[in-house]
Amino acid sequence: QNWTRGMSYCLHSESHLDTGPIYVRENGKLHVVNQGADGIQNVTPKTRPFRLFSRGFSVELCMNREDDRARRQRTDHFIFTYTKEGNLRYSAKSLFSLVLGYISDNVDHIDSLIGFPEQIAEKLFSAAEARQKFTEPVTGLRALQKFTEAYGNLVLCSLCLRNRYLVISEKLEEIKSFRELTCLDLSCCKLGDEHELLEHLTKEALSSVKRLLLKDNSLSDAGLRRMTAPVRVLKKGLENLLVLDLSCNPKITDVGIGYLLSFKKLNCLDISGTGLKDVNAVIKRIQMQIGLVHSKVPLNEFDHSNCKTEGWAEQTVLQWEQAVMEAVKPQDDLRSRTAALHFYGKTHRIEEVVTCKLVEAETKASGNLQFYKEKVPNCHLPLKKEVAGSHELKNNKKRALAEQERERTSKQKHLCLTVEDWDLLNTY
Repeated sequence: QNWTRGMSYCLHSESHLDTGPIYVRENGKLHVVNQGADGIQNVTPKTRPFRLFSRGFSVELCMNREDDRARRQRTDHFIFTYTKEGNLRYSAKSLFSLVLGYISDNVDHIDSLIGFPEQIAEKLFSAAEARQKFTEPVTGLRALQKFTEAYGNLVLCSLCLRNRYLVISEKLEEIKSFRELTCLDLSCCKLGDEHELLEHLTKEALSSVKRLLLKDNSLSDAGLRRMTAPVRVLKKGLENLLVLDLSCNPKITDVGIGYLLSFKKLNCLDISGTGLKDVNAVIKRIQMQIGLVHSKVPLNEFDHSNCKTEGWAEQTVLQWEQAVMEAVKPQDDLRSRTAALHFYGKTHRIEEVVTCKLVEAETKASGNLQFYKEKVPNCHLPLKKEVAGSHELKNNKKRALAEQERERTSKQKHLCLTVEDWDLLNTY
C-alpha cells in the first residue's frame, strides 16, 4: 500500500572524511573519477557502499501521511458565511470561542467550577450541551456534577418527568445530581415505595423543593412513612414543601394521611383517588392540624402544565428523552412479539400513559379532595361585642372538636415514633 510508507537507510563508511568515488555520465556511458588519478577511467561501478552522510545517519521518508483530524480542526478556526451576492466569505474565530470550544470538548476533565463567573459558565455549559457531552454514560455524569456543585438551581430549578419512567431508569444518577430544585413532577411514573429516587427526596440536596407532584406512583402508607420520617423526627428533608400532590394512589389510607401532618408549611394538598375510609374525619383532621380547607373546585396549583423543566440543562433532559425513545423505538421485526404480548394479556411499559388517564377519569368521578390554605386578611379595626361573642363560640367549638380529635388520634400519635421509625432514621 502506498498510503503511508516509512523507509530508513543507514549509510555506513570506513572513513569519516572519505567521500567515495564520483560518477559522471557522458554520451550514455558511466565514468568514475578517482581522487588519486588525473584522468577519467571507464570502469564498472563497484558494489562497495558509498558515503554521502556521516556514519550512523538515518533518513525516514513519510508519504501521504496527512492528519485528517488536524485538518478538520483547522477549518473550525474559521466562520464561513455567505454575502448578499452569494459569495463565500470566512472570518477567523475569536480566541474566546476557540478556548471555549476546547474546554467544552474536554469538560469532563475540569476539576472544579466553584467561583467561576456564571456568565461564562453558562456559555461553557451550552457549548458542551451542543456537543452532547452530558449524554455520555460516565464522563457526562462527572461533568454535570461539576456544574451542579457550583451553580445549583441555575443548572436546573424545575424538573418535569411526567410519564418519563424510562428516562428516570436510564439517567437516575444524573437526575440525582441536580441540587436545589424547587419543583419536581414525577407524576404517572409508577415508582412504588422502594424506588431509589423517592429515597433521594429525603436528602438535604432536595430540601429546597417547594412543589412535589407524586400523582399515580403506586405509593402506600409505608412509602409516606419513609418519606416523612426525617421531617417528623429530625425536622429535615422536605420541611419547605408548599404543594404536594398524592392523588391517584389507592393504597394510601387514613393512616398514611397522618404522616402528612408533619408538613406544617403546606399550602395545597391533593389526596384525590386515595383509599380513605372515613373521608369526613380526614377532612376535619387536615383542617384542624394543618389549617387547610377543603376546596369544592379544582385548584390551579395542581395543573401539571404549570410545571416545566427550566434551567441550563433543559435541552439536556430533552436529549436524554430523545436517546431513550430512539433506543426503545418499535421496529418492524418486533411486531410479532408485541402481538404475542397482547395475546397473553401482558402490557408494555409505554401504555402507562393511557393507564394514568384512566386513573384521572376515575378520580374525577369519585370526587375531589384538594385542600388549600385560606389567606387571612389583616384587620386593625376594633371588634364589636357581638363579633367578639361569635368568635368565642367558634373557639369553643374548635376546642371541643380538638378534644374529640385527640381522643381519636391518641393511638396514632403513639405510633409516630415506633421502633421501625428509628430503624428507618438510622439509614439516613
